[in-house]
Amino acid sequence: MWKWSRKSLIILMSALVLVLTACGSNNTPSSATGDGETGELKKVILRLKWVHQAQFAGFYTAVEKGFYKEAGLDVEIRPGGADFPSVQMIASGAEHFGVTGADQILMAREKGVPVKALSAIYRKTPFVLFSLKNSGITKMEDLVGQKIGVKLGGNEELTYRAMVKNAGIDGTKVEEMPAKYDLSPLLSGQVKAWPGYVINEVLAVQEQGNEVNIIEPNDYDINFYADTLFTTEDIIERDPEMVKSFVQASMKGWSYAIENPEEAAEFGLKYGDKLTLDHEVSMMNASIPLLEPENLPLGKMESEAWEVLQQNLIDLDFLKKEQKLEDVFSNEFIE
Repeated sequence: MWKWSRKSLIILMSALVLVLTACGSNNTPSSATGDGETGELKKVILRLKWVHQAQFAGFYTAVEKGFYKEAGLDVEIRPGGADFPSVQMIASGAEHFGVTGADQILMAREKGVPVKALSAIYRKTPFVLFSLKNSGITKMEDLVGQKIGVKLGGNEELTYRAMVKNAGIDGTKVEEMPAKYDLSPLLSGQVKAWPGYVINEVLAVQEQGNEVNIIEPNDYDINFYADTLFTTEDIIERDPEMVKSFVQASMKGWSYAIENPEEAAEFGLKYGDKLTLDHEVSMMNASIPLLEPENLPLGKMESEAWEVLQQNLIDLDFLKKEQKLEDVFSNEFIE
């Protein structure tokens, strides 16, 4: 009995090792799984820049309309945010693609993180400064001597600092208050201007019946790529066809969303349980001009835009040294 039990135990343990090994090989973090040649979909994970909302409608559309499936991909879309920063999640090898601000790609490269931009979704920044209509604040010069909200860190602060520089005003004469997500400091008059996205916070204030003045970065020759799709050099090297399939299916999703904004906004409701259709439709409609659909192909990036962004990052001490732009971004998977 002992010999038989021992033999059985050895067989059982060997079987468990085989099962665990198989499970591990099917969930290798840094590579998509599946085999398109046999009809099996490759499992791919996309980590967003922020929580689920119409800001990412093109990706939801690519799932719901079957564009990813047609490309041989089974895509899971995960929300981002402070607890799940997309650059760190993708760089760790746990996930495959991410969305972040273009500035974050450059700063990550400086730290030795081998991420690469594949497509600029929002080629015109949605970031603005805005005030209540009755404040009389309509331009950067009006901020001198006033208390305003400033989002510290990331693309929002960079854009604000660049606007201050280009406006030629003394930033030390603007009283800054760290801005969070509660809009009450602006609505109560505690501050005179607030940072936010024209596709989100501005809409939220308007939906409460308030008229606003908007100060756009474009008025001060500032336009940094916002939401940017990226992956790692390792994934590109190991599976360039998968990368191309994912990027092109994503752009197909965004193209459909532009043509069908209400349907695309409705897709997003499946991903966020606190979303309302009216707000998501407004967000989608406000997003379309920022995607620059007239400038085809969607998502294509320009070297000049990256050069301007990098120089501003250096001038404002967000970046210490220039990065090789051929390592930072590529249009090859779009075209």
